[in-house]
Amino acid sequence: MLLAVGVYVLVEAVRRLAEPPEVASGAMLVFGAVGLVGNLVGIAVLAGSRSHSMNMRAAFLEVVNDALGSLAVLVAAVCIATLGWDRADAVASLVIGLLILPRTWLLLRETVDVLLESTPRGLDLDALRARLVAMDHVRGVHDLHATQVAANLPVLTAHVVVEDVCFHDAHLPALLDEMQRCLADEYDVEHSTFQFEREVHAEHEHSTHP
Repeated sequence: MLLAVGVYVLVEAVRRLAEPPEVASGAMLVFGAVGLVGNLVGIAVLAGSRSHSMNMRAAFLEVVNDALGSLAVLVAAVCIATLGWDRADAVASLVIGLLILPRTWLLLRETVDVLLESTPRGLDLDALRARLVAMDHVRGVHDLHATQVAANLPVLTAHVVVEDVCFHDAHLPALLDEMQRCLADEYDVEHSTFQFEREVHAEHEHSTHP
């Protein structure tokens, strides 16, 4: 919706540059001031929680854009009232549109990554697999998957092949702790699920499992 609004604002701004309409600068000044005050209150309310989720970030972004828009309206109203330059309204609209689109595109891209369950950006699965395999008692890692189910919430699952002795000497809990600590400290992945398997379990796995 933000993207559609941004495009609409730009189209209208270009149209008004070509054919500037008569603008009531007094009304612009009043509504711009009221809007700016309301937006500043919204920014203060949302500022502390904008990193909690994409919904909160979107809400915060919309309020910030509205605040900048209100400021642009105030400047345009002053220009129209003092200089008689009617195109100031269109220029303010262009500024608002150019502020909305880049930030909205970044938010949209992150949202699509979540919906498509893409691998989190910057996470090298090959390097992560090699790091896990390098641990003591680990013979292999397959069915390794990493997705991002929400903003800043990567999730990883994997099947880990370990030495048979681990199933008899109670070493698996310590190995699980070591793996999850490694992911959290080195790869910033706090949520992970591992399935431990004996080497002979490969006979029951599908041949296409990565």
